[in-house]
Amino acid sequence: MIEIYQKDNFDLLKSIPSNHINLIYSDVLFGTGRNFGDYQDLRCDRRIIENHYIPRLIEMKRVLKENGSIYLQMDSRINHWVRCIMDDIFKYDNFKNEIIWWYKTGGSSKKEYCKKHDTILFYAFNQYIFNPQKQKNYTKSKNRKEGVINYGKGISEFYRDEKGVYNYTYQHDVFDIPYLNSQSKERTGYATQKPKQLIERIIKVSSNENDLVGDFYLGSGTTAVVCKELNRNFIGCDISKKAIDITNKRLYENENSLFK
Repeated sequence: MIEIYQKDNFDLLKSIPSNHINLIYSDVLFGTGRNFGDYQDLRCDRRIIENHYIPRLIEMKRVLKENGSIYLQMDSRINHWVRCIMDDIFKYDNFKNEIIWWYKTGGSSKKEYCKKHDTILFYAFNQYIFNPQKQKNYTKSKNRKEGVINYGKGISEFYRDEKGVYNYTYQHDVFDIPYLNSQSKERTGYATQKPKQLIERIIKVSSNENDLVGDFYLGSGTTAVVCKELNRNFIGCDISKKAIDITNKRLYENENSLFK
């Protein structure tokens, strides 16, 4: 089931039953004040940010299942305000991680550190789904052999590449995932599109097949595309007709559109 709507996310959220969605991921408005052509971002003012997010996050909490998870992605302009809002609504004890998506892009500054990351705030309720993923640990050894070794206290998995043997470790809270460059085959022409690899990692960790995932700042539709590929159900929306058109094209180029 893939459902996408062109409407204000607050209106869609109010129409969804309570205790209904397993996972919410949204690449939200960042408070840049910019007009991206595809949408007008919010101005970076605390009252504006709170007025926008508080009612929507209350609804997101309502529609999440009792074992649900939510991830909101933003940058340093508003993450401190949104963190406080989410602590109040989702409760501080349900905060799990501040994930950093680190990426390499052009541009530098001689007056401040180069801004090369987004923040993803992760909250979850009791007995939430968490399927831990592994990453290569950059501690290599020339003496170890490739394979799985049981040391008695735990199992370690080793992997060989052209530089040596590395051990795997559980995924860290810093995601080193490339930004979509201008030549990427994934590019759709949507200004703030995020890479599939980033959203795939979140969906694999915090949902299972046939679960329902929501994205209420749909943008170029990457979350919907990943859900289709990973056999998840999906519901989401955007107020931009261009966003909906791009999403439909990515999902249903050779099928009947489910646009509503």
